[in-house]
Amino acid sequence: MSSASTRRRASISREPDRRDVRSETNAPEGGTSERGPIDVRQQPATGWIEVITGSMFSGKSEELIRRLRRAQIARQRVQIFKPRIDNRYGDDHITSHSEMRIASRNSASSRELLNDVNADTDVVGIDEGQFFDAELPAVCSALADQGKRVIVAGLDQDYLGKPFEPMPQLLAIAEYITKTLAICMVCGAPANHTQRLVASSERVLVGAQGTYEARCRRCFDPTLGQ
Repeated sequence: MSSASTRRRASISREPDRRDVRSETNAPEGGTSERGPIDVRQQPATGWIEVITGSMFSGKSEELIRRLRRAQIARQRVQIFKPRIDNRYGDDHITSHSEMRIASRNSASSRELLNDVNADTDVVGIDEGQFFDAELPAVCSALADQGKRVIVAGLDQDYLGKPFEPMPQLLAIAEYITKTLAICMVCGAPANHTQRLVASSERVLVGAQGTYEARCRRCFDPTLGQ
C-alpha cells in the first residue's frame, strides 16, 4: 500500500462522524430520531424574565400587548396583571396610549399577584411595574423559577429622572431587556425622559397626556413639575 493511501485513510478515520451528530440534533425531544435510537432526557421547563422599559409614550404597553397576543395565538396559557392604582383606562384592561387593549386583572400587591397566578399558566404579563411594591422582583423571580415566562413593562425613571423602583432591581435580574424611546415633544429628538407638566411633589401621580409628555435629555427639566 502506498504512503499516500495510508495518510488518506488515517485522515478519514480522524474525522468526527457527522451523520451521528446530525442524528442527535434532529432527534425529537423525549423520543428517537429517524436515523437511529437516541436517549434524550426530558428537561424541566425553564422560565425567564423580560423587561420592557422606557419613558411614557414610548410604546411599552403596546409592545407588552403585542407579545402577549402572540403567546395567546400560540395557544399558551396567559395571565395578565396591572396595579390597582392604574385605572386611567378602566379596571379590566391594559390599554396603550395608541388604544391597543387586552384583558387583565388588578392586583393590590406583588404578593396578591403571585397568589393569583395559576399553576398551569405559561406566560405572565405585568404592566406598570413601577407602581408595584418592592417585592415585585422576588415575585417575578419565583414565577420564572416555576418555568413561566414573565414579561414586565414599566417606567425606568420617575419625573425627576431618577431610577423608579422596583424597575432597576428587575432590570438587574432579567434575562431580556427592551429599552423603548419616545419622541421629544419639544424638538423631535429621541426621548428618554418623562416630563411632568403639572406642579406636584408626589412621586406617583397617575396621568397621561396633559399631565406628562416625552422629552429628550436636552429638553428635560426636572424642576418644571415641582
